[in-house]
Amino acid sequence: MVHPRQLNARGVSWNGTPQGESVPLSQFYVVKPGATAQTINAAVRQGLHLLFTPGVYHVNEPIEINRANTVVLGLGLATIIPDNGVTAIKVGDVDGVKLAGLLVDAGTQNSSVLVQVGPEGAAADHSANPTSLQDVFVRVGGAGAGKATTGMVVNSDDTIIDHTWLWRADHGDGVGWETNRSDYGLRVNGDDVLATGLFVEHFNKYDVQWYGENGKTIFFQNEKAYDAPNQAAIQNGDIKGYAAYKVGDSVTTHEGWGMGSYCYFNVDPTIRQQHGFQAPVKPGVKFHDLLVVSLGGQGQYDHVINNTGSPTSGTSTIPSQVVSFP
Repeated sequence: MVHPRQLNARGVSWNGTPQGESVPLSQFYVVKPGATAQTINAAVRQGLHLLFTPGVYHVNEPIEINRANTVVLGLGLATIIPDNGVTAIKVGDVDGVKLAGLLVDAGTQNSSVLVQVGPEGAAADHSANPTSLQDVFVRVGGAGAGKATTGMVVNSDDTIIDHTWLWRADHGDGVGWETNRSDYGLRVNGDDVLATGLFVEHFNKYDVQWYGENGKTIFFQNEKAYDAPNQAAIQNGDIKGYAAYKVGDSVTTHEGWGMGSYCYFNVDPTIRQQHGFQAPVKPGVKFHDLLVVSLGGQGQYDHVINNTGSPTSGTSTIPSQVVSFP
């Protein structure tokens, strides 16, 4: 069932009566282990949706979704691993693509990006029929050494990111400051992008960078990378550490609600993080209910956002909060 877009809604969206369009299985290519990117892309070009059965899929070229309104649904956290440093999934600058229920796992050769929504410079208006990502997860390391410069890049305007966990592994196999190097979790270049339930953790530099206008985030959870070896490893010019969530200096409108960043620098507990959040001070850039926490005093924050907010408090694991910014 493909549900319709809703505006200004509150409460449950389904009360037992089916809403939306039912898409029959005959309109899907059922992807099974052993399928190649070439076969998958051919099915999309033929006009089929994609249903990934549970399994692990290695791809040696991007899965390309360039047809509007394509549904790409994974079952059982179907896992896509890019080989040879390619991008695992590329979505065109088209209307209404729906990605859901997928895990993209970085390969051993560095990928510049793992999931890309819209090409660089995308500018089409998708406000009437946005692309959405629901339960789409990214993992770098954890199941084995993997590398990616950036986990997810959203270039298309109006994209909806609904519940995503972008994770550079802090435990499991293939874990280490350089072993599973990944500098950036999410970069948003598109305008009017909405993120709800955004979880981004442990990237070597910025976890989130937001450069598009009129972005909105409702609930953000972050942990800075545990395994930073020392202060110098995360020094950002004259700033101590990279913000968990950075809004670009040129952005004039942005808003966030219910956002937290946590540190646990257990390799070097003397590390100081200047702030969890960084944003230009402009009337249209607003944040509500921010906090930072030092878990057991393993590292500390000096401020919550920019130079606003009290430092975290020793080993007491008490949040430092900013109710409203600016």
